[in-house]
Amino acid sequence: MSQLTDLLIIDFAADVRRDLALSPKQLQSKYLYDALGSSLFEAICRLPWYRITRAERRLLEQRAPDVVARLTSMTADAVPLLVELGCGSGEKLVVLAEALQRAGGHGRVHLIDISSQALEQSERTLGRLRHFSVVGHRETYEVGLRHAAEQRDDGHPMLVLLLGSNIGNFDTPAADEFLREIRSALAPGDFLLLGADLVKPERDLLLAYDDPLGVTAAFNRNLLVRINRELEGTFEVGNFAHRAIWNPGAQRIEMHLESLADQSVAIRGAGITVRFARGERIWTESSYKYDQSQIERMGERAGFIVAEQWIDHEARFALTLFSAN
Repeated sequence: MSQLTDLLIIDFAADVRRDLALSPKQLQSKYLYDALGSSLFEAICRLPWYRITRAERRLLEQRAPDVVARLTSMTADAVPLLVELGCGSGEKLVVLAEALQRAGGHGRVHLIDISSQALEQSERTLGRLRHFSVVGHRETYEVGLRHAAEQRDDGHPMLVLLLGSNIGNFDTPAADEFLREIRSALAPGDFLLLGADLVKPERDLLLAYDDPLGVTAAFNRNLLVRINRELEGTFEVGNFAHRAIWNPGAQRIEMHLESLADQSVAIRGAGITVRFARGERIWTESSYKYDQSQIERMGERAGFIVAEQWIDHEARFALTLFSAN
């Protein structure tokens, strides 16, 4: 294994050891995205009940010229730096890059993800672009953004993309802190493009996170498969069920893995043995939902100014362009 892979597994083991000792037990959602997890998530994005990806793409296709106009308004000959945090397949970023090409420009792209498969797929997607250089960073958002910002040229604008409602995986204090970190990496004339899912009827939310085909359940339970493979765990995957819950007070969907029996699981790579009671849950992901004003205030608390906000009213999804001016 490479030194980077070794370090990632050490971090994985430390996080698993700490989080399974919490009450309630938890696992961090970023670890859902190994190679299989990334493929399953791409499948989720194509399900009819999960409307985030299609709504966001519609907004991007409609508004990409507006974003490009803002990005290139300061100086026509500057080469923009596009940085996507959590690149997925790269299909959404390529919409903006193609709009930039049509406007006669070119740019540099930095892709940041902890999933090597997501990086490889995005690099293939963006490979069809002319006059664009593409750099992948297999790092956390914070580290990758810092490295990308260090490679920018003075006077060249930067656009950071945080799409897919990834901001919803952070609770309010953590989201505020993360947006402040993004803001600190930007200069006047830079922008943040933020995709965020809006509150909608509970039935629609539960179908999106507990689909009838069981793809989201497989995505969630694959985290246990990953622990077994990378950390020598002994999880019996069939002994855990996927649960999706709407928490209206906290305004979030929660994903859990529920133990179907009293059982004990050894995780040799983390140096622990964990006991589960029947019905006990591991909290694996939160997905916060917003109203429009909450998104605006969240950006403003981090030091941004709202430049534009576009809403897909049918799917209840918002795309907000924040200025670092």
